[in-house]
Amino acid sequence: MNVLWIVAHPDRRSLTHALACEGVSHLRALGHEVRVRDLYAMKWNPVVDAADFAHDPAERLLVGAAAEDAYRRGRLCEDIRAEQELVRASDVLVVQFPLWWFGMPAILKGWFDRVFVNGFAFGVRDPVTGATLRYGDGGLRGRRAMVVTTVGAREASFGPRGIHGELEQVLFPVQHGIAHYTGMDPLPPMAVYGADRATEGDYQAAVARLRQRLSTLEETDPVSFRTQDGGDYDADLVLRPHVAPGVTGIAAHYA
Repeated sequence: MNVLWIVAHPDRRSLTHALACEGVSHLRALGHEVRVRDLYAMKWNPVVDAADFAHDPAERLLVGAAAEDAYRRGRLCEDIRAEQELVRASDVLVVQFPLWWFGMPAILKGWFDRVFVNGFAFGVRDPVTGATLRYGDGGLRGRRAMVVTTVGAREASFGPRGIHGELEQVLFPVQHGIAHYTGMDPLPPMAVYGADRATEGDYQAAVARLRQRLSTLEETDPVSFRTQDGGDYDADLVLRPHVAPGVTGIAAHYA
C-alpha cells in the first residue's frame, strides 16, 4: 500500500511525533510505501488567499469557484499541486494530530482547506447523471483514512456520559465531514488519552495498539455512515421519515 502520513505538532519531541515515528517504521517494515508530511517542519502555509488560485485581486474572490477553476486550468499554487499528487498516489491517509479545542490544529485545518479543493476532493460530478458525488463517493473514493490523535483529558471524560462528549462525535467533522464527504472510507480513530501524563508503560501500550491498528489497515471495517445515494436521504439530503425514526443529530447518520 501507499500510505500518506500527515502529522501536525510543533514539537518533534512530543508524544505525537514519537508515535508517528513508531507507526511509519512499522508500516515500512511491513513492506508498505510511506510518505510523511510534517506540516510544522515544512512550514506549511495554512491560509487560503487569492494567490492560491492566480486570482485577479481586483475581482471578488469566491473561493469555491476560484479553486475549481484554478484546479481545472492547472493554475493552483505549486505547494498545493504537490500535496494533491501525494494524495492522488495514496491508498491510505493517516491523519495525526493533538486534539486542540475539540479539533485539529490550525495548520492541519489549513492543509485540508488548501489541498482538498473543489474539483479535486469534492464537487466531482457523475459523468452520466451530472449529480454531485459526495458522502460515500467523490474525488477521493477508493482510499481509506485513519485519525490518530492524542488527548490531554482522561478517557472516561470522552465516554458515553463524559462531559466532553463521545470522541466519535467530537471527530464527526473529520470522519464524516472530510473523509466520508470526499468518498474515502473513514476507519475508527485511535486516541491516546492522558497524553501529558503518559508513563513509559502508557507509551509502550499506545505503540502496541498503534502497530496492531496499522497491521490491519486493509481489513478493518470502516465507520458505517449512511451514503448520500444509498436511498436513505431525499432530494434535500434529509433522512426519509422511515429511516431511524425519532433519531436526530449526528447519531442519525450512522447506518
